[in-house]
Amino acid sequence: MHRTLSSLRIAILALAVALPCCAQTMPEHQHEKAPVSTHLTVTVDGKPTTLAVEDLQAMPQKTITVHNEHTKMDETYTGVLLSDLLAKYGAPFDKPGEKKIFHSYLRAEGTDKYYVLYSGSEVEPTMHNAEVIVAITLNGKPLADDGQFKLVASGDKRPARWVRNLSSISLVAVP
Repeated sequence: MHRTLSSLRIAILALAVALPCCAQTMPEHQHEKAPVSTHLTVTVDGKPTTLAVEDLQAMPQKTITVHNEHTKMDETYTGVLLSDLLAKYGAPFDKPGEKKIFHSYLRAEGTDKYYVLYSGSEVEPTMHNAEVIVAITLNGKPLADDGQFKLVASGDKRPARWVRNLSSISLVAVP
């Protein structure tokens, strides 16, 4: 029995060492082309609302200029503050709802299934210095390959939490 367990452990160790060598990897900077986002689903308190770019164009716009570490260029995005968008669909971004926002997180996902998380207070301008927007233009033009919606954060040093081809945003309260 002892010999069988030792042989099994050696086989598992050999397999664990060999697998990374056999796995195909894609360079970090190379992305598969994702389907272009054509609508955005915003979910607050379990209630989803599907929006078109025209819905965001009708809301107050915010313009931010950020440095994109990938392109090594400054980029100017225009769109809707994420807190304004969430508030419109029921998020309690006011003094009475502050505790709920402190105990909430956001999940933003693109059409390629890439997703990121933000704390609820991280997207509220009265609680956090950075601005997070759902952008619909880049340098005054539609986003093109990035879909109709892109999540952009002014406070991030790298665009790792920016979401191209943004398709859904969910605000989740943690009890």
